[in-house]
Amino acid sequence: MRSTPPNRSSLRSGWRRLGTAATATAALMFVGLGTAVQADATPTAAGKVTYVATPCATPRHTGDLTCKSYRVTGGLTAFQKQQAARTGVTPKAADASTPSGYSPTNLRSAYGLTSAAASNGSGETIAIVDAYNDPNAEADLATYRSYYGLSACTTANGCFKKVSQTGSTTSLPSSDAGWSEEISLDLDMASAICPLCNITLVEATSASYANLGTAENEAVALGAKFVSNSYGGSESSSQTSYDTSYYKHAGVAITVSAGDSGYGAEYPATSQYVTAVGGTKLSTASTTRGWTESVWRTSSSEGTGSGCSAYDAKPSWQTDTGCTKRMESDVSAVADPATGVSVYDSYGVTAGWYTFGGTSVSAPIIAGVYALAGTPASGTYPAQYPYDYAGTSSLNDVTSGYNGSCSTAYFCTAETGYDGPTGWGTPEGVSAFAN
Repeated sequence: MRSTPPNRSSLRSGWRRLGTAATATAALMFVGLGTAVQADATPTAAGKVTYVATPCATPRHTGDLTCKSYRVTGGLTAFQKQQAARTGVTPKAADASTPSGYSPTNLRSAYGLTSAAASNGSGETIAIVDAYNDPNAEADLATYRSYYGLSACTTANGCFKKVSQTGSTTSLPSSDAGWSEEISLDLDMASAICPLCNITLVEATSASYANLGTAENEAVALGAKFVSNSYGGSESSSQTSYDTSYYKHAGVAITVSAGDSGYGAEYPATSQYVTAVGGTKLSTASTTRGWTESVWRTSSSEGTGSGCSAYDAKPSWQTDTGCTKRMESDVSAVADPATGVSVYDSYGVTAGWYTFGGTSVSAPIIAGVYALAGTPASGTYPAQYPYDYAGTSSLNDVTSGYNGSCSTAYFCTAETGYDGPTGWGTPEGVSAFAN
């Protein structure tokens, strides 16, 4: 890894503010998929949408962690405009009646997962850890999977399970509309990438480290070898104790959102035992791959997180020289709301389809890729696996864009090879995520 000269400096942290609206370029146009009952989306360079952080980005209590998602809230996407041209009916802004984001087929195409998703993942379980209860989680997941032609994943057929942080299926936390949106997003993305996987939703009593950590341990105790976490907050001197109490699970692939507030390290993404997942802008391209990616950055306060931890030790597989401690991120996937994903949600909002972005998208995507790659080897930490494939065709190197200002270039700026915002890049198949 080469060193880079100092160029910019600043460090920012803190909680994501609710209600910060921004405009972003987005476009999504209809693509037919044969017999599949779905509408795929492809971005172009037209249309503007507005979006905000979901309500769970405002902590209920001091010390609570925040979810890492954005929901499109206004404007017409190009997908909606083309639908209007076809039907003669002008949709409402942010209309929830029709999907306007990337579909499972889009995502699997972008990351070289089409063949793997058709045959891999059966018998594997992805656990989703979130705060509070989504009473409509199973029903909303059924709607998403049915629309996109995925097999049913229900409690009745043993594919879906929802429990509290203590493992109870009946004594669940209080419900929360904001976290329910997050839960729908996470469940849908796990399904999109690994449709044959089982899914266990573990709902923490609140968004505190203690409760989310307890839910993390419960997910592993229930047998999940892949655990997705779409939350985070500022680093603190207590985090190394949280590492050993909650996130140190050898033989389990634990993915964590890198953050949505631009440059600046967040925990638990900076835990040395997890895979920190950054965010990209994903667009179609006239290349062999058919897609191109750059660092997700909307503004100085909105974009993928990255940075050098102030507390966590550097894992042995990280070899970048500018950060003596744990460097965030490891890998990345789509997160820009302007090139967002379709999600179905019905609790606390108008029941229907929404377009989401944020590193809450990329974390469950990468958990799904790990699951497609197979059960991790016991005694290993799967965060290391992509490093073993660094610089190979198994990863799409992201080399353009930045997420803020920093004193060491690769901390916040995409480069050839490793960089903070996107790590070693995005998946191209499953090889880089297997032991």
